[in-house]
Amino acid sequence: MHDVIDNREKHRFELVEQGQITFADYELKGDRLILPHVEAPIGLRGTGAASRLMEGVLAIARERGLKVTPICSYADAYMSRHAEFADLRA
Repeated sequence: MHDVIDNREKHRFELVEQGQITFADYELKGDRLILPHVEAPIGLRGTGAASRLMEGVLAIARERGLKVTPICSYADAYMSRHAEFADLRA
C-alpha cells in the first residue's frame, strides 16, 4: 500500500507528509512514464520522503503496466539503487 496520488491535472505524483507535498512531475507517452523532476520541500529533505514517493510512483507504474524513463537525476539514482525496479526501466 502506498500513499502516493496521481494528480493528473498537474501531471505529477504527490505524497503529502507533515502537511507538505513531495512530488514527481511526469509525462506519459504511450506506455512510458517519463520522470523529468522530483522534488521534496526543504522541511522534508533527509527524511526519506522522496524515497517513499519514488517507491509509490514505481508501484503505480507497475500496476499500470508502464515502463519508466527517469530523466531526473534523483529518480535515475533511486532506480539504480533498487534492483527490484530494474524491470520497469525504459
